[in-house]
Amino acid sequence: MAKTESLTTYTWQGKNQKGQTIKGETSAKSIQEAKNLLRRQGISATKVRKLSKPMFGKGREKITAADVCVISRQIATMLAAGVTLIQTIDMLAKGHAKAEMRKVLTQIGDEVKAGNPLSKALRKHPKHFDDLYCDLVETGEHSGALETIYDRIATYKEKAEALKSKIKKAMFYPIAVLVVAFIVTAVLLIFVVPQFEEIFSSFGAELPAFTLFVLAISRFVQDFGVFIAAGMAVAGYLFKQYYAKSKDLRDSIDAKLLKVPVIGEILKKASIARFTRTLATTFAAGVPLIGALESAAGASGNAVYRDAILFIRKEVAGGIQMNTAMRGTNVFPDMVTQMIAIGEESGAVDEMLSKIATIYEAEVDDMVDGLTSLLEPMIMAVLGVVIGGLIVAMYLPIFQMGMVV
Repeated sequence: MAKTESLTTYTWQGKNQKGQTIKGETSAKSIQEAKNLLRRQGISATKVRKLSKPMFGKGREKITAADVCVISRQIATMLAAGVTLIQTIDMLAKGHAKAEMRKVLTQIGDEVKAGNPLSKALRKHPKHFDDLYCDLVETGEHSGALETIYDRIATYKEKAEALKSKIKKAMFYPIAVLVVAFIVTAVLLIFVVPQFEEIFSSFGAELPAFTLFVLAISRFVQDFGVFIAAGMAVAGYLFKQYYAKSKDLRDSIDAKLLKVPVIGEILKKASIARFTRTLATTFAAGVPLIGALESAAGASGNAVYRDAILFIRKEVAGGIQMNTAMRGTNVFPDMVTQMIAIGEESGAVDEMLSKIATIYEAEVDDMVDGLTSLLEPMIMAVLGVVIGGLIVAMYLPIFQMGMVV
């Protein structure tokens, strides 16, 4: 089988049938094919060239999970409006702002036009469309309800992105403030404190112990700061590489994060929300419970809950009720297992899972807001003590001299 050529994005300039000068971008396998495509659109191209990829800017933009979320909602909306699948993909491919997404959608559209199922076309882009996404689409194709399934996929993606955003907010805010505090402190120690040290050298008097301590730190940072920064950068890089390769390290960190005060509770609730939302979506779409649990394990976002869900899958495959298996893991609250038990008795497990997900998503939102409110005064106090302490240390000798005079 011949290898399919990849598409390249070309920028062009030319004139339309009215003689007006226009320009734009198009994706094709070669520059000649790009010219032929423009000619068929009634455009007389005067300049066609490959789109350059600058180090910064639009050409370097990558496809994100948020982009896939938006595309999923657009497909769901257009299918619900009666637009055919091929027309939907073509319209999205031509109108998307990112060249990389236009390229991916064009390739998917070509596959569908060639008679291949959409799920098969999506599986050729695992970086952007995971197994869960493709399995749900395949289920919709088999059941003839792709429009309904895509609405569920879009809702699931939107909920997942909203939850991810809340978790990032909880983690990013304190880290950002501490980084700023670190930079400000380093600037003071490297550039400001030495100026005071020159002034103090002319005093001819003994300096306070606190001032001497700060001056010693300043000299240390000036002498070894570059080496410390380089060491931290190398250590960070090595840790990142080892973290990516070592499953044991990732699992260990996941387990320890759950024990961190406040943050741990947020991560626990977020994992339960992801688990129940994923299971509700897949189960409602008609995916068998065993397969749905496997998908939910991968989407839980934490190794402790992933292993617990895989244990539940094993128990359910052996004939045990899901709520009973969940109790055996000791990681799910009683409320969750009781609601699952009610759902199993009433035959409405997917609805009960959806309700649990909604409850825990709301709890995560409230806890993140509460954490932010709690951290604000604490961070301000830390900043005040560190930066204020440096300032006091520098002015303390001046105050003492004033008292002597």
